[in-house]
Amino acid sequence: MTAKNLLVELFVEELPPKALKKLGEAFAGVLAEQLQAQGLRAADSVVTPFASPRRLAAHISHVYLKAEDKAVRQKLMPVSVALTAEGQATPALLKKLSALGADVSDPSAAVARLQREGEGKNEALFYDSLVTGATLDLGLQKALDEAIRQLPIPKVMSYQLETDCELPGWSSVHFVRPAHGLVALHGDTVVPVRALGLRAGQQTQGHRFEAAKSPVVIAHADAYAETLAVDGAVIAGFNDRRFAIVQQLAQAAEKLGPGYQVLMDEALLDEVTALVERPNVLTCAFEEEFLAVPQECLILTMKANQKYFPLLDRQGKLTNRFLVVSNISPADPSAVIGGNERVVRPRLADAKFFFDQDRKKTLESRVEGLGKVVYHNKLGTQGERMERVRTIARAIGQQLGGDVLAQSADTAARLAKTDLLTDMVGEFPELQGIMGGYYARHDGLSEDIAFAIEDHYKPRFAGDELPRTQTGVVVALADKLETLVGMFGIGNLPTGDKDPFALRRHALGVVRMLVEKQLSLDLSALLAGAVPAFGDKITDASAALADFIYDRLAGSLREQGYSAQEVDAVLALRPQRLADVAQRLQAVRAFAALPAAASLAAANKRIGNILKKAEGENAAEPQESRLVEAAEQALFAAMQQTVPAADAEFANGDYTASLMTLAALRAPVDAFFDGVMVNAEDPALKANRIGLLRRLHEAMNRVADLSRLAQ
Repeated sequence: MTAKNLLVELFVEELPPKALKKLGEAFAGVLAEQLQAQGLRAADSVVTPFASPRRLAAHISHVYLKAEDKAVRQKLMPVSVALTAEGQATPALLKKLSALGADVSDPSAAVARLQREGEGKNEALFYDSLVTGATLDLGLQKALDEAIRQLPIPKVMSYQLETDCELPGWSSVHFVRPAHGLVALHGDTVVPVRALGLRAGQQTQGHRFEAAKSPVVIAHADAYAETLAVDGAVIAGFNDRRFAIVQQLAQAAEKLGPGYQVLMDEALLDEVTALVERPNVLTCAFEEEFLAVPQECLILTMKANQKYFPLLDRQGKLTNRFLVVSNISPADPSAVIGGNERVVRPRLADAKFFFDQDRKKTLESRVEGLGKVVYHNKLGTQGERMERVRTIARAIGQQLGGDVLAQSADTAARLAKTDLLTDMVGEFPELQGIMGGYYARHDGLSEDIAFAIEDHYKPRFAGDELPRTQTGVVVALADKLETLVGMFGIGNLPTGDKDPFALRRHALGVVRMLVEKQLSLDLSALLAGAVPAFGDKITDASAALADFIYDRLAGSLREQGYSAQEVDAVLALRPQRLADVAQRLQAVRAFAALPAAASLAAANKRIGNILKKAEGENAAEPQESRLVEAAEQALFAAMQQTVPAADAEFANGDYTASLMTLAALRAPVDAFFDGVMVNAEDPALKANRIGLLRRLHEAMNRVADLSRLAQ
């Protein structure tokens, strides 16, 4: 069949910028899927999405005018139901055939055209038919309707549209933004489809102010991007516009001289790409006096409020220059530059005002105010929360560093949340913690306390750095434990994709600090130790919380490249020192590579099953005098040599050596199971053998549950 390329465009009013990229990809993706499902798109077809502030479009190559007719075999019913004993069609069969459009005027002929498959009770009748292939007109209409229906629209709006028919009137349309044009071209031919009250044509609109022609006429599906660029002054492709912005930003920074760096932000790049149709980067500046304000405040002001790109110097310090991505390209850009500079100045002045005002009060003076801020209706105020974090932090600090660390952690925890009451954090919640660090230094507190206040929210996201100081680690750990224990204690757990208190992120933060900072803390003791700080506000959900944290740890380890089997073997023992988990995994990986590993893992699994069945039975320590079979005597002797050495290596933290030592037990273990009956008739003999296996099982499963390695 002859195939041509297809172009479909919806021309609309300005789309929500944060959703534009996703809308463009979804529109093109669903269109292509629907055409594929109807046989109208070739297997090697290429889909190119387009998305600009005022359009969603898709170019799909190798699209057929008509799909091939398709032979379909449909199962009807068992022969025993479809035919009488004489082989005549039953009423049920004739009714089914009529529903399928088959000719049943001659029942015998209709039966003769059917196919039989299967034997005996499974024999059934099948009806062969030829389904006419879909035409592009109808197929594209169905695909377009589905693409619009499935758009991930953040918020639907309704508007009135004059009806396009002989009867005058208005109809309601529901879409993300009012639509004003529809283009559908198969090669150079318009496909007569409709959507959102619009008829398809080949005309669209270009840039609001700089288009060379209006309307812009698309002569051919393949000429879409080029025609819009030349006649419409629009770069239609989202990625093409984004690339142009990145290039222009880099060129603008380079023109200013060596050392200037653009503070690139992927989310901001996407948003700005969605705001302009033809980007033009301009360099602006603000007064140097504003640089006295913490650069995080200025950067956030420029990025969040104005969509500007700050410029840093060689040392990563903010400069008074910034870059603007304009949607127009005037011959003299001075008016655009001046306008942006005037707009940003009040924003920076506000930040400076907030900073100056906040420093008039110490963090200590704000502590009392935390008691007036509700944290959670079941967990009390921020003041109560602060006291709980202090209690937990003191205990952890005492364990890790004695009185000195406990005292510094207590001080930092007492002040960590006070910046929530400042004007700056009120305006920019993203700066909580960061501003606390600045204000702590202004109050004359030590760098250790300032860093701890600044870092106690870390890690804030996947891949974020951990707190820089030991005090910061203690307070961050206490803060996250307070949130986790409190929320689990009141039953406020994550469900599906919903996790409003970021408990998954907090759990991963706890895991990362325990592991990466090599903290000698037991997880169960940490969780249990945090519960009393809540008094009677919660119930103890430490067991469920521990499972939740181990689940997060397991996922993290698999992402790091460990196999599910390795992770399962180590975490099955619920190791309390998470800092040891990586060493255990390495030991398991080394053990699994040994020739003896498979046999010992299988034996370990077998021993586990025997011990489960023997639960409740007497099983004393194995006594050599009661070992009667040569194989059990040999196993006991081998264990006397290897187990103490393996235990000593385990105690020294050399998990790999411990497992390697135990690998020597392969031959005597195999011989034991080949030559010894564990369930002996003599109860004393049976108990001694179970005791021997229990001692072996304990020795083999100190590093990991080796039975999990059995195939």
